[in-house]
Amino acid sequence: MAAPAYRVLLCDLRTDQLLDAVPVSGLSIDDYIGKAGSLSATIPLPNAAVAARVRAALVPGRTAVWVERGREIWWGGVLWTASIQSTERGFLSAQIQAGTWDTYLDHRMVVDTLTATGTDQFDLARGLLDYVQNTPGGDIGITVGTELSGTLRDRTYSRYDLPKVRDLLDQLASVQGGFEWRIASYRDAASGRRVKRLQLGAPTIRTGTSEIVLDHPGPVLAYTWPVDATVQANAWQSRGATNNDNQAETSYPLMSRLLVDSEEIAAGWPRLDGSSDYSTVEQQPTLDAHASADLAAALHPRTIPELTVDMARSGLSPALLGATIRLRIRDLWWPDGLDERYRVVGLAITPPERGHSETAKLYLEAA
Repeated sequence: MAAPAYRVLLCDLRTDQLLDAVPVSGLSIDDYIGKAGSLSATIPLPNAAVAARVRAALVPGRTAVWVERGREIWWGGVLWTASIQSTERGFLSAQIQAGTWDTYLDHRMVVDTLTATGTDQFDLARGLLDYVQNTPGGDIGITVGTELSGTLRDRTYSRYDLPKVRDLLDQLASVQGGFEWRIASYRDAASGRRVKRLQLGAPTIRTGTSEIVLDHPGPVLAYTWPVDATVQANAWQSRGATNNDNQAETSYPLMSRLLVDSEEIAAGWPRLDGSSDYSTVEQQPTLDAHASADLAAALHPRTIPELTVDMARSGLSPALLGATIRLRIRDLWWPDGLDERYRVVGLAITPPERGHSETAKLYLEAA
């Protein structure tokens, strides 16, 4: 059975008005929990009429890109670059690169001082997004919910730091007891409208009510299983903002407590030092919370296995980011069989083209 056709829609970023739907080749899309996703594709320009249409619709920084698979929305984001290429024979094409909606927040800064006390961290995240979208020209149609995490935070964001909103959201989410966030793209089942929605989860984003079983050999065509200690640490200290109140004296940054995991060292591990910088953090408790979270992450770095799966046999879609799968492998490395549960934290899809079936790479972490 043939896979549903893919289609790329070009829309106005602020109004989501459809500008054009274009055929593409070499389409590649990916999306993740915890980092920005991307799109790359080539738009053939076979004649003057198509070239004129595409030229009018491709405006980097102003054009939204949606990817449809059948009637479902499988990806959405902002067009950031376009490159027109001509071959020696005069064949024209446009190479495009886009990033998921969260990349827009890399281009927005806080230019007013914002203060919150005893505020749920989800409300803080929504407040930053509201700040972005309540400025003239800043509303790109991202919707939010009303869910709460139950964790209260105090935060002050100074206009003098000119912080990027994406960085503030990542820092807010990464403290001890934090959360995960992403901006999901989908089609509303009732209205049929394309939706961009802020998705929050504490401590993690979880989706789906039943697990998906994936076998190798089977729907899992190949896998990569990294083991990496280059980012491992069992001692940690973080630097915060520098006190510059008295210019006549030497200035020093705020420092977190030095954290050392004595149990790891007693178990035979050599000491491995790590550090992090939070140049806008001025409160000791906040900096200590960052340091504790960073040490916890570095003590046993997440192993992110990568699976290549046959989409037709797996039943997966981008809506399952955050879902739990049951992975079963039996081969020379796992002679007794691996049978474990993992959470899907990334998905990179390659649509079918001549000679190639529809496949996806899944990026996993322990459930």
